[in-house]
Amino acid sequence: MKSHLIYLLLAVFSFQLVNAQQVSSWIRVNQLGYLPNSVKVAVFLSKEGKADKVFTVHDSRTNAEVYRGEGKSVNGRRWGMQHAFRLNFSSLSAEGEYYIRCNSAKSPVFKMNAEVYNGTADFILRYMRQQRCGYNPYLDTLCHQHDGYIIDHPTRTGEKIDVRGGWHDASDYLQYLPTSATATFQMLFAWQQTPDKTIFKDEYSANGRKGVNGIPDILDEARWGLDWMIRMNPDSTLMFNQIADDRDHARMRIPSRDEVDYGYGKGVGRPVYPVTGKPQGFRPDRMNRSTGVASSAAKYASAFALGAEVFKEIDRELSDLMKEKSDAAYRYGKKYPGNNQTACVVSPYFYEEDNWVDDMELAAAAKYQTTGNDKWLTDADYWGQLEEITPWMELGRARHYQFYPFINLGHYYLSQVSDPTISRKYQSYLKRGLMCLLEKAQKVDDPFMNGVPFMWCSNNLVTAAATQARLYEQASGDPTFMEMEAALRDWLFGCNPWGTSMICGLPADGDSPLRTHSFVTELLGDHTYGGLVDGPIERMRFETLRGVTLRYPDDYAPFQAGVAVYHDDPGDYSSNEPTMDGTAGLSFYLSTMEKMGKMEKGLPKIVDQQGATVRFSTSKKVAYLIFPADSSFEGAPSILKTLDKHRIKASFFLTGNCLRMPEHAAVINKIVRKGHYVGGHSDRHLLYAPWDNRDVLLVSPDSLQRDFRNNMLELRKFGVGVEKLPYYLPPYEYYNRESVRLIANMGQITLNYTPGIPTAADYTTPDMKQYRSSDELIEALYRYETTNGLEGCIILIHPGTHPDRKDKLYLRLDEIVRTLKQKGYHFERLG
Repeated sequence: MKSHLIYLLLAVFSFQLVNAQQVSSWIRVNQLGYLPNSVKVAVFLSKEGKADKVFTVHDSRTNAEVYRGEGKSVNGRRWGMQHAFRLNFSSLSAEGEYYIRCNSAKSPVFKMNAEVYNGTADFILRYMRQQRCGYNPYLDTLCHQHDGYIIDHPTRTGEKIDVRGGWHDASDYLQYLPTSATATFQMLFAWQQTPDKTIFKDEYSANGRKGVNGIPDILDEARWGLDWMIRMNPDSTLMFNQIADDRDHARMRIPSRDEVDYGYGKGVGRPVYPVTGKPQGFRPDRMNRSTGVASSAAKYASAFALGAEVFKEIDRELSDLMKEKSDAAYRYGKKYPGNNQTACVVSPYFYEEDNWVDDMELAAAAKYQTTGNDKWLTDADYWGQLEEITPWMELGRARHYQFYPFINLGHYYLSQVSDPTISRKYQSYLKRGLMCLLEKAQKVDDPFMNGVPFMWCSNNLVTAAATQARLYEQASGDPTFMEMEAALRDWLFGCNPWGTSMICGLPADGDSPLRTHSFVTELLGDHTYGGLVDGPIERMRFETLRGVTLRYPDDYAPFQAGVAVYHDDPGDYSSNEPTMDGTAGLSFYLSTMEKMGKMEKGLPKIVDQQGATVRFSTSKKVAYLIFPADSSFEGAPSILKTLDKHRIKASFFLTGNCLRMPEHAAVINKIVRKGHYVGGHSDRHLLYAPWDNRDVLLVSPDSLQRDFRNNMLELRKFGVGVEKLPYYLPPYEYYNRESVRLIANMGQITLNYTPGIPTAADYTTPDMKQYRSSDELIEALYRYETTNGLEGCIILIHPGTHPDRKDKLYLRLDEIVRTLKQKGYHFERLG
């Protein structure tokens, strides 16, 4: 019976494969789905001689047509097709499930809602845990416990040193500082930009096994890398770059049964290569081209610098150690400039990193970003000007990992500084790199708007380009690359010639890699969930690779006639091998997309000319009371008493100044305990824009965001889950479009009181020309209600005012609430 079932399944699969190969037109979509307000473009491909550009979008539940458009003709021949159209349906924004029809083709069903990216940033951590070395939680076993033995050192060759831990690089078990440090920095950066525990959850313990430990899993994973890097950097002038070498490429095996013999005995120790800054290798034709230590030393410095900042509230001792090591590593890199490449013994393949000033720039920029010390800014700017554009973007080519990391995050940090000359310069650098990619895509009229070179690990480049596009828009507000960013994002989730996601198991019901080049797949019959595979490789380059032998019929054969090939086959290590650093590189982008989805969700809102939410669209008679405070907060007890009396919830927005004052601690704790919304109002009550010129930002982007983060830190001390806060009230209730955008980048929506509601003038004192008494304010509020209604309105009352104002509006709160309740209104908290 069992054998009959197997034959039946094989027959069904064979029929489906033959049927798929008979199809001649396809529609590629982002199989994960689309945020409602995002750019949305599908791609139609056809081998047929004729094709109509008209396409329709249908509700998958009813099959009703909900959108009709005309595709844009692009160069299908680039991918071996007769026709290709870009099908733009961005104006469709209603949540639902849809499919697209064009000619004879029908797309897979896809979702459109604000939650399509939920959980994705945590999902990729499954692969990172699967790659852990020393203790592997996926296998629940130890591996590589004898690492390792120092080689190529003038005085310590042969000495045993404990460098256990870290991650295996890919399906082999080599471990490289360049990729591990980059992966560590990427995860720390993702958390720094989105410190949100609803996005980065705590479901695993520090060792990677199921169980909570009070720390977001992404920080547990980053610490796994940091702890290993500390062991790999035992003192200020001794740092290691690599464990094992390409003798590792013996056969597919389970890491706990790794018996490769490097001359110390089978499986009882691997070589550890120090950072020497000099060529390494054991054969003249296999020597690398190292010229200095800076590329590796600066990677240590940047990861330690950011790690020290992120962990200062979690583990002060670790933070202090990393700060010390960061400074020492930076000095070492500065003393011995140049690139430090990885070493090989058998094969001609190694990480050919040639550039290094980008690493020094990032190290200095990270130090400046976390300390504010101008000497680091001077250094970062010096290094940054030496490499304006990441070379692979400008050249459109690269050897294996020749220009690494694939994105220069130092440029982003410098695009945020207070000096407008520097910030504009680095925004222009980011833009020029993206423009190189856009122009390459436009030159060949690529159907997928993809100008990335299809070198080895091309998906890492796609991720880097999408990340740079997102960061550039966040830094500048310039939407030039929105469509290209969307195309690159969609490429990773199936809008590519092969119609497959490049992230294993994501989405769960989509087409994604199943037969990856990994021991997990080949020996255990499991999947490398969350892993980003290397991705398509230039067809001509693929044909020159050694040791590539496909083991299965090619499911994607109809799509291999273009400029690049991709195979879901374990025999193709060039396109179908998940990599640890590529996967970690997704953490920022996916968490940002989830954050953007969170911001799209919620009450329909009305915004002012600066982009702040000032009212909610509702027909219900609900209003929102908000109470902002800096140093004055004497009215809070009276306000709480009134709120308790009427059994209503309200919202309080508090500065760091207010939160730090001991005399306010008891009432703030009471506010939190009673379930009122407590949000941020800045840390130091900064003025964001001049009163006479709202278009100017008075504080630098990095200063504003640092002040915001400090405000969040103070809120955390009162047990406020800042990761759940959707709304932020700017200091002085005054802001501009730039500050609104910067706060949005931090994951919160700028809020203000509804224009026309006069109660915010309760701060005025009798000596002011604009002074208004409480009687006047209350009467004006009632007039506004009669004329405009208060449905969805935000009513602001200050819980503390200057002593010269004896006429405190907050003492009239009971009267206001009673009157409005009699008119049928009820009150709710925000969030």
